Amino acid sequence: MWQQIIDYFTNNMDTYLTAVGEHVLISLLSLSIALAVGIPAGIYCAHTKRFRKWITAFFNVLRIVPSFAVLILLIPIMGTGMRPAMTALVILAIPPILMNTNAGFESTPEFMLETARGLGMTEKQIFKKVRIPLALPYILIGTKTALVEIIASATLAAYIGGGGLGTIIFTGLGLNRTDLLLIGGISVALLSLFSGFLVSAAEKWIVRYR
Repeated sequence: MWQQIIDYFTNNMDTYLTAVGEHVLISLLSLSIALAVGIPAGIYCAHTKRFRKWITAFFNVLRIVPSFAVLILLIPIMGTGMRPAMTALVILAIPPILMNTNAGFESTPEFMLETARGLGMTEKQIFKKVRIPLALPYILIGTKTALVEIIASATLAAYIGGGGLGTIIFTGLGLNRTDLLLIGGISVALLSLFSGFLVSAAEKWIVRYR
């Protein structure tokens, strides 16, 4: 088996690197869209408690639907390729970002807000200099959770022609080749661990003021 793995990398390195690149691309694009939706939605939930329950419930319901089922449902609407795969991944990633953003903004101590107002800060200044820095660790935790889930689930994109490391895994399943399953599975696991490490390192650097 080890010889088969060595032979694969010797003869198919370009194909492997292309699959890794596609996997990283679809993961980062999905995360970017999820952040663009989840952070504003989390802030809105923290400031508008009247609709918080409905917004969080809606996204949590979407989250429990298996990504594979979402892909199948999206095929008649979007066809195959990267778009439906990204849509399913975005739906998966929004809830942890939204929930952690909401928790971060809600956790701001009231006495700090009162102190800031007492110093003459406007609400805009309080939001920028008090609320965001205190909520940032929560947002980064949600981002890390979402990114790891996206990378792990992006393997399903290959099922509908979205590319990525899933192509290696599905090829291994079709040909009953354990070496391809190991290459694809271990690559996804290492990519998830590496991305989690990067976000954790970024979190320590960004919140070093603490």
